[in-house]
Amino acid sequence: MTKKYLSVLEIIMIIAVGIFPLFLVLPNRGFNYLSWEGAYRLSKGQIPFRDFGSPVGGAYWVIPALFFKIFGCQVITLLKTQAFLNIVSGLAFRSILKTVGVTPLARVSAVFVYCISYSFQNYWPWYNHSVFVYGFVALAFVIKLVVSDENKHIWWLLIAAGFFTYFSFFTKQDGGGLIFLICVAILLYNTYVEKKWLPVLIYLGSFLFFVAVTVLYFSQYEFGYWFNYGQKPHGSRIMAGEIINGFLGESQWLKFYLLIIVLLMLTRFKKGNDILKNKKYMTFLLLTLGILGSAAIVQITSYVPTFVNMYFHSFAFAFILNELMVHLNIKTSPKVFLPLVLGGTMLWWSELPWDYFQRLFISKKAKGMIELSPEGENMVGINNYKLSKTDKNDSESKWATTSSIYTLKNLRMPAATIKGIERILDMDIVKEKKDLRVLNISELTFLAAEIPYELERNPKAPLWHHLGVGMFNEQLHMYEQRIHEGYYDLVIFEYIPTLNNYFPFGVRDALLSDYKRVDSFLAPKSGETGSVEVYIKKD
Repeated sequence: MTKKYLSVLEIIMIIAVGIFPLFLVLPNRGFNYLSWEGAYRLSKGQIPFRDFGSPVGGAYWVIPALFFKIFGCQVITLLKTQAFLNIVSGLAFRSILKTVGVTPLARVSAVFVYCISYSFQNYWPWYNHSVFVYGFVALAFVIKLVVSDENKHIWWLLIAAGFFTYFSFFTKQDGGGLIFLICVAILLYNTYVEKKWLPVLIYLGSFLFFVAVTVLYFSQYEFGYWFNYGQKPHGSRIMAGEIINGFLGESQWLKFYLLIIVLLMLTRFKKGNDILKNKKYMTFLLLTLGILGSAAIVQITSYVPTFVNMYFHSFAFAFILNELMVHLNIKTSPKVFLPLVLGGTMLWWSELPWDYFQRLFISKKAKGMIELSPEGENMVGINNYKLSKTDKNDSESKWATTSSIYTLKNLRMPAATIKGIERILDMDIVKEKKDLRVLNISELTFLAAEIPYELERNPKAPLWHHLGVGMFNEQLHMYEQRIHEGYYDLVIFEYIPTLNNYFPFGVRDALLSDYKRVDSFLAPKSGETGSVEVYIKKD
């Protein structure tokens, strides 16, 4: 199997895993409401900080908004957006491995790990993932200039790297900041070897230029209040104690990879200081260590979803496998090596594919239900040592319903939620009143396109209603005052008592006092007990 065929196989894997979710009818993801509204607002010409408040930079919604323009403002368009982003990030990862000289067999294996462990986990867009898509593109440009001799004077690579680092930073501050530090570390190493400061200065200059232009433009609005750099009323999530606790108390894979990499480093460095001038090896080493360090931090600063930092497996696997193949002088046939490694990878990361498979073909025992033997004895096992009223299969069955609603095309939601949405659309006030003032603090943000109603343009109004994360007491008091004055014609509020002010409880208290609740139905948040409540003004 030639290098050409291996390269083709890598690209096929990246594209196939990227577009695979497009052929499924999937349940709605919990964070889609925020992704949808931000993309919808940008597609309608609204701008962060000028037209709405947001603790993140707004770059996250640029690509989804572009896809809304092309494919329409449906929730399923977010799936198409992520397919594109997964392909881009996979190609960037492949480019990095190719540039630093990873052997073809190790590279195709690592690409498969990346696709299964990271891309396959992230089939809906979320800023905690998108930040690294843009970051890996930036790293690919930096490494291309540092390692490849023919690119020494192609300065646009560094300008492009600065732009994508900036784009990463204005998607999510912590991840983007860590990407910036890794790029700087690699370029400083290049300065040590080449004795030239120009590359790192060009990168820093381009990054700071894009940041400065953005900050200067948005400083005329509410940028200084909204953008989170640890200032009040925001809380800094970079806490050394929590990071150390997360690393030492958990992080088994991170520590395992770090141990193996250190042991492999010893075999290299025992040969003397010449290894420091091996740019491919040192760049790959710095990158891998930087990725492991970023993963240790991000798992604390961006803890939702739990698999947000799974990218580190791919980089560590690529480095370790490539070093083993070099040191052990492995020259086996691809026909033997690839099935072994790819099959082993599927076994290693079988949890998610197996979850899909057993839903379709295997009838699982209900968890948490009393089970009796044929003789009538109580049976206690792994599935029922704890008792619960519902099980996973019952929960999944609630999400088996699709809807004829345009924005929910090819999307599954609980039947009770869909019926509740239909009741909202059938309300007299919705069908008859023009210039409807709506406050929608729920996961049903797509109703802005379905009713439709005009989304408020107000730099003091948050896009994101999680108290202490996306909005603060100032915005809570604003909503409470408006509700007291009867400002809104219709209010849709999602009440999730098990989550800490995910939608602010104070708003609900004000509604119960000054508005009339006319409907309530199951909230579309998987794994949580909540309800969507509908309010109108009191007579």
